[in-house]
Amino acid sequence: MTLGMEPGPVELAVESLESPALTKAQLADLLFEHIGLNKRESKDMVDAFFDLIVQSLVDGQDVKLSGFGNFQIRTKAPRPGRNPRTGEAIPIKARRVVTFHASTKLKEQIQGQDKA
Repeated sequence: MTLGMEPGPVELAVESLESPALTKAQLADLLFEHIGLNKRESKDMVDAFFDLIVQSLVDGQDVKLSGFGNFQIRTKAPRPGRNPRTGEAIPIKARRVVTFHASTKLKEQIQGQDKA
């Protein structure tokens, strides 16, 4: 699944958000403020966006967001593990995990923030 992003940066007032992490509710509020959707439409749009990403990953498809990065499903093989408290050997089952790799464009923007 590939989603293109609008050209050019969108200025969002993230500094004014209360928590250090951007939440889905805050994303919906930002859509409401900057695009003019009503609050219900904004919440539904954010939920639908993440539902699409989740369903694609569950189905085993990678998700590529142009200018942002890639979410990929990786299968980890079973391996031996150890209980750190007791030292007892415990087998770790095979599992699927999601990895995220930031795009070059996102990495450059983040590095640009450090230089300012």
